[in-house]
Amino acid sequence: MDLQQQFETAATASKTLTQKPDNETLLRLYSLYKQGTEGDINSEAPTNPFDFVAKAKYEAWQKLKGKTKEAAQEEYVALVNRLTNS
Repeated sequence: MDLQQQFETAATASKTLTQKPDNETLLRLYSLYKQGTEGDINSEAPTNPFDFVAKAKYEAWQKLKGKTKEAAQEEYVALVNRLTNS
């Protein structure tokens, strides 16, 4: 199975986890998924100072700037595998 197929399988598996991951892990999953599908962040930071979720997501994705899509997909697959095997 090539990396793209592994990534898509992991994305599907992430939606059926038996236990909800903590917020830090959820942000990591989100940012790796976005980096793996879209590459570097290409939008403006959220302007609503009270939208803490959007701000956290933006910052998590921003931290991955420069990471290749392939590297992000590999990390995402590894993280989902750890979560499904624990």
